[in-house]
Amino acid sequence: MTEISETSETSETIDRTQGDWYVIQTLSNQEGKVKRYLDKFIVEEEMEDTVFEVLVPTETVVEVKNGKKTQITRKFYPGYAFVRMHLYGEDGKLLNKPWYFVRETAGVINFVGGNRPAALKKSEIDTVLSQIEAASGKETPKIQYEVGEEVKITDGPFLNLNGRIDELDPDKGKLKVSVSIFGRFTPVELEYWQVERITS
Repeated sequence: MTEISETSETSETIDRTQGDWYVIQTLSNQEGKVKRYLDKFIVEEEMEDTVFEVLVPTETVVEVKNGKKTQITRKFYPGYAFVRMHLYGEDGKLLNKPWYFVRETAGVINFVGGNRPAALKKSEIDTVLSQIEAASGKETPKIQYEVGEEVKITDGPFLNLNGRIDELDPDKGKLKVSVSIFGRFTPVELEYWQVERITS
């Protein structure tokens, strides 16, 4: 299973009423490894009653190099992961077992907040979950374009022609480009990855 599909479930498909969300800091480029480890050992260590979910929010980014479309997975919060869990008892004291279970995971530096981390506010985690939902099933161009910008077409029937961006539709990943064909400007709809910025 790829990292993007692990993190793109919507709030409608998962019961998120249990526990609070905490942020953990991870070693660089260890976020996915930490998530896989925790997901595996939540079951093996019988922690399902206190640690419920681990998220590493990502998006699929598309770029074109040498005429080839490539996809990479980009993290929204490099160096961090989000864990939904019970960290404190009803008496307000830290629960040692889930604390050490997460804290001692290979690749984890610490909880954000140190030895007394505070749970994320609902508005904060809602922002994170909405980012995940918005990115699900979509491709984001690595380069952001602007209306009026000159671009070169790198794919399709208008390959190697230059044009000017007239409209942008970031939600669909499409743009309209005016291309000069036989001396007339013709609007052409293209996907973001089918053009590249003209560098002087």
